[in-house]
Amino acid sequence: MTEVKTIQKANIDIQKIRTDFPILSRKVNGKPLVYFDNGATAQKPQQVIDAIDNYYKDKNANIHRGVHTLSQEITVCYENARSTIQKHLNAKHSHEIIFTSGTTASINLVASSFGKKFISKGDEIIISAMEHHSNILPWQVLCEEKGALLKVIPINDSGELLMDEYKKLLSDKTKIVAITHISNTLGTINPIKEIIELAHAKNIPVMIDGAQAVPHTSVDVQALDCDFYVFSGHKLFGPTGVGILYGKEKWLNEIPPYQVGGGTIKTVTFEKTEYADLPLKFEAGTPHIEGGVGLAVAIDYVNEIGLSKIAAYEHELLIHATDALQKIEGVKIIGTAKNKASVISFVVDGLHPFDIGTILDQLGIAVRTGHHCTQPLMKRFGIQGTIRASFAFYNTIEEIEEFIIGLNRAIKMLK
Repeated sequence: MTEVKTIQKANIDIQKIRTDFPILSRKVNGKPLVYFDNGATAQKPQQVIDAIDNYYKDKNANIHRGVHTLSQEITVCYENARSTIQKHLNAKHSHEIIFTSGTTASINLVASSFGKKFISKGDEIIISAMEHHSNILPWQVLCEEKGALLKVIPINDSGELLMDEYKKLLSDKTKIVAITHISNTLGTINPIKEIIELAHAKNIPVMIDGAQAVPHTSVDVQALDCDFYVFSGHKLFGPTGVGILYGKEKWLNEIPPYQVGGGTIKTVTFEKTEYADLPLKFEAGTPHIEGGVGLAVAIDYVNEIGLSKIAAYEHELLIHATDALQKIEGVKIIGTAKNKASVISFVVDGLHPFDIGTILDQLGIAVRTGHHCTQPLMKRFGIQGTIRASFAFYNTIEEIEEFIIGLNRAIKMLK
């Protein structure tokens, strides 16, 4: 049985919050939308939508290089957004915040740039068995190019890292550890602080995939002492197509640019190019300007509610859904870690996740089905895929009850 810690009831005005998200008022297949696919992407509050709309209506121009008023105004907005993200992560410097197109791009940047300078034949890179494909493939490619070895931290049947095995993997050959903060499939919250401390004891840098963490919990990169931290805007109630790479100034200065072109240079001649200082060194071309501005607005929005309140409320949702699912015959939850975020993956004996997801959709209930870009993890549990319900702070207990009714109906129809 899943053990879930109890938390004092959160004090948030859920009905007021729901009015901020226009899409939550629509119907799907004639039914009120129940959106439980927040692990894939979160919905956007009106404040974020308005910020994007205002950019195109009032401030549309390119940044950094223009002397005219519009360019100057949007440059200030964009750099203020960078400062907002810096403060949100408690980074030491705003130039440690690099805008990218998302978590995947951020990981590829680190793997490519760090790997180009610091990875050689016979070196080792450590990831875990619960990683998203985006935190597997870039390191696999790097290992193939360099002749390095990819090492994997195993997990137990509850979906928790085997920390003793992790300690054994760390060696003088280890050049970087890249690991998820929260599993997108299992909901497991990994002991990131301990993982970093153990690696740093051997002078090994650590990159954290925070894509699933930033919507649910506060992240202090200085307190964690991570070397790199990455996440996407769209899972944090911001726009798609924008993400963040936090990197310690030391590392960002040492590694080469990932992409080059306009905006990344100080001087260019046909003989030699001198690259710009941070953060522009890593921001080639015209960025997703409205995405950066919208992400800052999304961060302001969640901070106004309070991430501690959000975490407590989402935990209530997790408890309620877990208890209800465990009462349904044939349902097995995949990922029963003691420390979990508001994500539940499960299978139903004899039934395909896709069939259940399709019936739930006809009832207006959006869940994710499949392998969730974690095929090695599916193999670890001996399954092809799961049904995943992932909750956000605008979801309700009543929606969970509708989901349980719908799930029972689907099972009855398919048996």
